[in-house]
Amino acid sequence: METPEAMTQFWAVVPAGGAGTRLWPLSRASSPKFLHDLTGSGRTLIQATIDRLAPLVDDRVLVITGAAHEDAVRRQLPALDRDRVIAEPSPRDSMAAIGLAAALLERDDPDAVLGSFAADHVISDQAAFEAGVREAVSVAQTGVLVTIGIEPTFAATGFGYIRAGVALAGFETACTVKEFVEKPDAERAAGYVASGEYRWNGGMFVVRASVLLDLLAENHPDLAAGLRAIAADPARLGELWPDLEKIAIDHAVAEPAAVAGRVAVVPGRFGWDDIGDYASLGSIVDAAPDGIRVLGEDALVIRKDASGLVIPAAGRTIAVVGLENIVVVDTGDALLVTTYEHAQDVKAVVDALKQSGRADLT
Repeated sequence: METPEAMTQFWAVVPAGGAGTRLWPLSRASSPKFLHDLTGSGRTLIQATIDRLAPLVDDRVLVITGAAHEDAVRRQLPALDRDRVIAEPSPRDSMAAIGLAAALLERDDPDAVLGSFAADHVISDQAAFEAGVREAVSVAQTGVLVTIGIEPTFAATGFGYIRAGVALAGFETACTVKEFVEKPDAERAAGYVASGEYRWNGGMFVVRASVLLDLLAENHPDLAAGLRAIAADPARLGELWPDLEKIAIDHAVAEPAAVAGRVAVVPGRFGWDDIGDYASLGSIVDAAPDGIRVLGEDALVIRKDASGLVIPAAGRTIAVVGLENIVVVDTGDALLVTTYEHAQDVKAVVDALKQSGRADLT
């Protein structure tokens, strides 16, 4: 069970990367979604993430971000000490980012426990979130990798799934993990949800830093050794980083560890959204009685017989008439008009702009 000492050794690791291409033109490579207020709360997604974690970790936070975003992250999180924001020289996927944080924590405290929480997710029910994390920390103290599995609310095909096994003795809700499952088709997703055995994989992991690196070393020894070498001599970051293997933590550690029976899952009984596209964003923005959801200044949007999401980020008046489930995003230098149904296809616009040499808009 949880002890006060366990929580004082608990650190939050916040990977802040990606470009959020399905939220173009609001999210760009130079200004990704975690730097934006997408909920109308007055706090950006990364600020809200740190706010959410503060009751659990106080100031024990490491943020891993890209070199291009380092200054913006520091401006948004002025209370974090300078050495708590770590800039990757180049993107190497989630294993390198989280693994580097683990190596730095292991160097200073071999018993440190880390929890990895993405900078761009939206979570509701703070009390339930804290309860889930606290149980995950307790389970992680036993030497296993713990994931917080989101209780599915519908048969989503855009998320991976975690199949829960038997209950772990001595814990309130934790279970073993039978397997991680890739994104399913609609029929399989419906079966997963109906069975009650599956959770969405929200990418939240809690584990002792040393356990994570030891698990990594079993299948990717060079990557684990490289991360530990950087932690031992941070001046070698620029030298060693480009040669680190590019792989996600799910594939590098979570999936093989689950096969070996070394992963547990704690159900996350809180609202969760990764804001993967404008349909997802539209679901969390408050709707006016007329059906239009506005992120920004409501007075700029004129509507009649319409529904959907409008973001007047450029400050111009937008009129929407006779259209259902529409998405309109105006940033001044770019205008997106689509529908919820085609929200996943926005990424193709970014690809087309890159191919046409318009990287300035991506």
